[in-house]
Amino acid sequence: MKPGFRGYDECLALMRKHDPQLREDGFHQLLPHATECLDSLMRDFVHETDHGLRCWLLELVAEARSPRAFAFLTEQLASSDESLRGWAVHGLRALDTPDARKVLFEAGFGKNATRT
Repeated sequence: MKPGFRGYDECLALMRKHDPQLREDGFHQLLPHATECLDSLMRDFVHETDHGLRCWLLELVAEARSPRAFAFLTEQLASSDESLRGWAVHGLRALDTPDARKVLFEAGFGKNATRT
């Protein structure tokens, strides 16, 4: 972990604050550590009830660009929530693996598709 990283739990606590700047601070502090915190991000996404925070957690999962998130992102691709689907598409495109491209194509989110 990079020096100055507050740790996953503290960043998540900041992301839950009412102060918008503290929320942003927590997100941006966690962003460069998304890959190493991937399991916690996916776990907390499942249990989170705040829609905005769920979107941020999924954005962080997508930004991790980890093959470990493939099944998780694929599951979110089927979400009825357009915001969550959008981050799932973003994450699968970032993976850029044959499996990710296939899932996106089959779901109608191929490279040239505009569906979100």
